[in-house]
Amino acid sequence: MASVPPPRPRPRRRTLVAAGAAISVVLATVGVVAATTGAQAAAANLVQNPGFESGALSPWSCTSGGAVVTSPVHSGSYALQATPSGSDDAQCSQTVSVQPSSNYTLSAWVDGSYVYLGDTGTGTSDTSTWTPGTSGYQQLSTSFTTGASTTSLTIWVHGWYGQPVYEADDFSLTGPGGGPSPSTSPSSSSPSTSPTPSPSSSPTGSGSCTAPAWVSTTAYNGGAVVSYGGHQWTAKWWTQGDVPGNNAQNVWTDDGPCGGGSPSPSPSHSPSSSPSASPSGSPGGGNGKHVLTGYWQDFTNGATVQRLTDVNSEYDIIAVAFANATGTAGQISFAVDSGLSSALGGYSDAQFKADIATMHSRGKKVILSVGGQNGTITVSDSTSASNFASSAASIIQNYGFDGIDIDLENGINATYMAQALHSLASQSGLGSGFILTMAPQTTDMQNTSDAYFQLALNVKDILTIVNMQYYNSGSMVGCDGNVYSEGTEDFLTALACIQLKGGLNPSQVGLGVPASTSAAGSGYVSPSVVDNALDCLASGTNCGTFKPGSTWPGIGGAMTWSTNWDASAGNQIANTIGAHLHAMP
Repeated sequence: MASVPPPRPRPRRRTLVAAGAAISVVLATVGVVAATTGAQAAAANLVQNPGFESGALSPWSCTSGGAVVTSPVHSGSYALQATPSGSDDAQCSQTVSVQPSSNYTLSAWVDGSYVYLGDTGTGTSDTSTWTPGTSGYQQLSTSFTTGASTTSLTIWVHGWYGQPVYEADDFSLTGPGGGPSPSTSPSSSSPSTSPTPSPSSSPTGSGSCTAPAWVSTTAYNGGAVVSYGGHQWTAKWWTQGDVPGNNAQNVWTDDGPCGGGSPSPSPSHSPSSSPSASPSGSPGGGNGKHVLTGYWQDFTNGATVQRLTDVNSEYDIIAVAFANATGTAGQISFAVDSGLSSALGGYSDAQFKADIATMHSRGKKVILSVGGQNGTITVSDSTSASNFASSAASIIQNYGFDGIDIDLENGINATYMAQALHSLASQSGLGSGFILTMAPQTTDMQNTSDAYFQLALNVKDILTIVNMQYYNSGSMVGCDGNVYSEGTEDFLTALACIQLKGGLNPSQVGLGVPASTSAAGSGYVSPSVVDNALDCLASGTNCGTFKPGSTWPGIGGAMTWSTNWDASAGNQIANTIGAHLHAMP
């Protein structure tokens, strides 16, 4: 039986975890181009002035600091150079005519720290990729399919706020050509910048050939495709993993004869677009596009005591708080808390399991949260990662949980926790239905070099949503370099902007808020303010003083601590924010 946690508010702020500067995404090697399923064969370059050999920017348009330079260049005599500032990422873009329902591959050579390449207005899922920065030019590449009515789109490149100057050269957009390219519009239609790790590799052979070892040590999304040697290779199955030595394997099929060719002598993996991390059959009212997550307390602390089935119907994902640490490193356990059971006049594990099944019948997802303010679960090596994955998988299968929530506030190792979570996703038996959420503190998501942010990027392929805690933090810096006060709409939007521009898909970004002034030490905002913040991020409406230069219609949703405190306050979060989310397009 689990020990009784002491009464407490939502987990409080802790000291920021130091993290290494390296981000666990490695750049693509020359000549290897990642592509989504159905990528086109080589075609004419649709980009105008792709290498800036005209000696001028036109038809490119830059938000600030863009110029044509003679050094450093990737090829030819000229290249683009742009300088970000504390409030501008120095985006340069060009609008290109395309054909509907067609496949395209975008690539460019870039030089600098945190340089992003992407597209917007595709009519399907806009894509992007990035480099954390290395010495010299590196090639970035991503692929996409246009929507049924798409005839033009915008390609773009930009740096990152406050980072040094960057260069870009030799852009390429290949696929069916459209009509004459329309004029370029500046960054008012700036895209959502969401780099996502996915494979860019050089497998050999065909028919049913095993990928080389350096390929098989990387986790791939189902249906991943890479282009190499004039062939399209498709990953048919795999065992997920993200560190060498885990014996993960990939089987690839090719349209040519098996054998011949050899992998790149310096293989590496390229960040590029990947399918949405949201599981199939995602929860949610309305169209299921935006979700409300609520923590359900497996202990008593003065908030309304609830059975799981008492949770308001507006909640889509219910995170059961919390799992417990055991005496074995990385291992977790769970059982219904004895204090809660007593408060409910008896609430056994069997009744709890039956309630999970009932919530499933209502279309809800129930996950197990790990951590909290007093959580001391540590995953810092391969052994503890294995212990975490196996113990969590056993609990998920025993109770019928739909996944897991990571709410660790005692330090996090981005490498080994990512290893553990990929292993758990594979062991859980949930397949694409596996749900992974996170609730980092505000200080944990200020920069992509922070350990928690690194973890989110490392597991982006299986990540459902990050619901950062916008409370118990005090004032913080937003994506524009300005400081914003906790408990305001600007605080919500300017800090969400960091995650949206730092690598997460819009669907993977949620606003975590306390359900009442009793639920947290500071940071409470009225539900209507949260609604306004969601509108501002999704459509640029109802913004406060801060208005982001981009909009993200696919913004993931919101979270609250807790469903119990919300019930105590009359279910304001559920009835106001939940209803608003489910009505959003």
